[in-house]
Amino acid sequence: MADVIVIGGGAAGMMAAIFAARAGSRVTLLEHNEKLGKKVYITGKGRCNLTNCCDTDEFTRQVARNPRFLYSALSHFSPADMMELLEKAGCPVTVQRGRRVFPATEKASDVTRALTGLLRGYGVEMMLNTEVRRVLTADGRVSVVELAGGVCMSADAVIVATGGKSYPVTGSTGDGYRFAQQLGHTVLPPKPVLSALVTEESWPCELQGLSLRNVTVTVKQGKKTLYEELGEMLFTHFGISGPLTLEASCHLPDDLSTVQLLIDLKPGLDREQLDARLRREFGENGKKQLRNVMPSLLPGKLAEIFPDLCGIGADTVCNQITGAQREKILSMLKALPVALRGFRPLDEAIVTRGGVNVKEIDPKTMESKLVGGLYFAGEVIDVDAHTGGYNLQIAFSTGALAGACAGAV
Repeated sequence: MADVIVIGGGAAGMMAAIFAARAGSRVTLLEHNEKLGKKVYITGKGRCNLTNCCDTDEFTRQVARNPRFLYSALSHFSPADMMELLEKAGCPVTVQRGRRVFPATEKASDVTRALTGLLRGYGVEMMLNTEVRRVLTADGRVSVVELAGGVCMSADAVIVATGGKSYPVTGSTGDGYRFAQQLGHTVLPPKPVLSALVTEESWPCELQGLSLRNVTVTVKQGKKTLYEELGEMLFTHFGISGPLTLEASCHLPDDLSTVQLLIDLKPGLDREQLDARLRREFGENGKKQLRNVMPSLLPGKLAEIFPDLCGIGADTVCNQITGAQREKILSMLKALPVALRGFRPLDEAIVTRGGVNVKEIDPKTMESKLVGGLYFAGEVIDVDAHTGGYNLQIAFSTGALAGACAGAV
């Protein structure tokens, strides 16, 4: 029997330990928190959007970073496999809007409880409040895991599943990046993704609390469209947030000055239809000021500042609006520009971009190409995806594959 040590007791680590033990190995799971699955508890606002009920091709279309790297992991352990595993472990699941999968009770604790039950059932030794100092090698293979107290544990295989650096209060402190670098791996700098965005202008901040539904957000870099989707967004005290903003952040380059974010406030109407609507509104309300007509087109707060954004006086009487001014209003309704300054801090991001370079990991096994017996799983790897259960499934799938391969050695 091989000795497998899993570092990190989150989604990826728990799954890695389960599959390594299923393969017949003696498994020890090391977690520096006081309990397992601390980040799992807060996913889906505590309801735990654990996966997405879709096939591999649709799944990888939702992966923003290195989707092809995940084909083997998803083939080995798919969303359907995850749903079946939980059902058999006594945690029924339900599929909701957008194919998002939740525990039927909508309690994240039930997912962690089911996985912990499996760990116990397979005889995994779980060591909580245990900090790892480093991973040592001999003859090009992992050999020892050294704990903070100086205790050394021998290992035939080590799976690093320590997460990224987002939500550090859950224990995601970036230790796995340090282990990887000490062992010769390239670690791409961790950056926030699925992140709210800070804007250059102050007007989005003036709309704090306003949610826009059924708008289209487009991100362009020159003539290239990086992202385009219909949905919901939110204005905040620092700029913009909400589902569309978080998803768009997955597709942004480091230099935000090279991109333009545009909001189509009336995606249900093409330019010709919207122009006809404007002509009708201004014609029927010819003696009213623009400020009194805009609320029929936009939500109150936005309607109030919209004339200024167009460079038109709010007290302009509608029958005096020129063709050029109407064209400006039309253009701004179909493509309201928002200048971006930056991402919110990493500790506020849902997911970390960056991590261990996938070119140095065998995608068929999750084993390091540089060090024998060293495996990686979950957010410590440079992969990330949209919201909707995809990132948690990536953790489960890469963990299952790493555990199965490490445990079979």
